Amino acid sequence: MGQPSSAEEAADKPQKTTIVLFSGEMDRALAAFTIANTAAAMGMEVTIFFTFWGLNVIKKPAGARGGQGWMRKVLNWMNSGHARRLPLSRFNFLGMGPWMMKQLMKEQRMLPLEQMLQQAKQLGVRFVACTTSIGLMGLSEGDFVPAVDSFAGAATYLGEARQAGVNLFI
Repeated sequence: MGQPSSAEEAADKPQKTTIVLFSGEMDRALAAFTIANTAAAMGMEVTIFFTFWGLNVIKKPAGARGGQGWMRKVLNWMNSGHARRLPLSRFNFLGMGPWMMKQLMKEQRMLPLEQMLQQAKQLGVRFVACTTSIGLMGLSEGDFVPAVDSFAGAATYLGEARQAGVNLFI
């Protein structure tokens, strides 16, 4: 018996999935967490890289109200979303769309987004918040939920993605 082949070594390693969550819209966040939780339940290593509007999913409900400079302050005031307060990508209807979606999810016994986030953490999904987007938007590490594992830039994401068999941009 010789050395294991690279195919055997690959079979022994858990498969990896990376997801870039760029959108801060409820339906897209639900899709990202459905895929992440399914992959993690299948034994895959999963990392979600939250960037730009996707950071809203992991912001604390109080959200950031500050930021340096008037543009960041206005941006944070206009962008006061968090996991319980995300619009739909279509048919938002001044907040009526997300409310209807949540009611339909309840009827289907589908977990709300906040519980999907908790489930992801229980399954070992890693949450990485993009430092470039955080700086651009005038946010700080303290503006995010404790579930965030790390704060890093695009190079960290690319290092993860390079090793992953599944890479999604949502």
